[in-house]
Amino acid sequence: MLPKGISFHSLRNSYATHLVENGIDVTFVHHLLGHNDVRTTLRYTHVIQKKINNIESPLDRALQLKNEKKNEK
Repeated sequence: MLPKGISFHSLRNSYATHLVENGIDVTFVHHLLGHNDVRTTLRYTHVIQKKINNIESPLDRALQLKNEKKNEK
């Protein structure tokens, strides 16, 4: 028996969310959860937005390193 306030559905949602957060492709999560339509699984992709916002452009990083080296002189 699950503790009060915790349902099988909430555990399933947590499981799917953690899979997506850890980089598991949504199509694999789709199959693991047994959804008929991948659009059902796409609700878990909201967690990806946090990771997308933290992506640093290689060009920005190269310019930052160049500026750091310039400032060291």
